[in-house]
Amino acid sequence: QVQLLESGGGLVQAGESLRLSCAASRSIFSINRMGWYRQAPGKQRELVASITTFGTTNYADSVKGRFTISRDNAKNTVYLQMKSLKPEDTAVYYCKSEYAGLDYWGQGTQVTVSS
Repeated sequence: QVQLLESGGGLVQAGESLRLSCAASRSIFSINRMGWYRQAPGKQRELVASITTFGTTNYADSVKGRFTISRDNAKNTVYLQMKSLKPEDTAVYYCKSEYAGLDYWGQGTQVTVSS
């Protein structure tokens, strides 16, 4: 089992930056893939970025060049650095881990970008 705790969300203006953190309850070195998803009001949850144990990353087209996902195995934490934020980035951001064939989700952290 994996418990995930997100932090770092908040209210920012367009063009500003935020860094989200996702702390895991177990060593993330043993977790195949970790990712950030987001869900805006009235929309489906979508993948933002993911990273594998080997450091392979994947990004949604809408965030390429602006967001960076990284992991710190020593701290069991995955980060999402978000730059040049846009109002359309407003959503609840969730951390997900894929471990032993199961998906585990955090509770989410709200990111609001004002224009």
